[in-house]
Amino acid sequence: MCTYSTEKVTLARSSGKTREGWQPMNSATVYYDHPVHAPDAHTVNIDFLGREPGSRVAVELSLESARELLAALEVTVERAQHH
Repeated sequence: MCTYSTEKVTLARSSGKTREGWQPMNSATVYYDHPVHAPDAHTVNIDFLGREPGSRVAVELSLESARELLAALEVTVERAQHH
């Protein structure tokens, strides 16, 4: 694989649902690369990683979907700051 861009984020007080149920998620890796499952040639991929081996939630997004998710996150975080 040829990862074009990678960003790593440490997560505080975060959870993700895996096959084994809800798990604490410690970090996220965001990168642009070839997907495993999505039909596009390249996607924005997010891997949420937990403490337990195999505690992983993976997402592959088209560029359009990634932009829409980013916009929704910005709106939601901005609104949340006022509560």
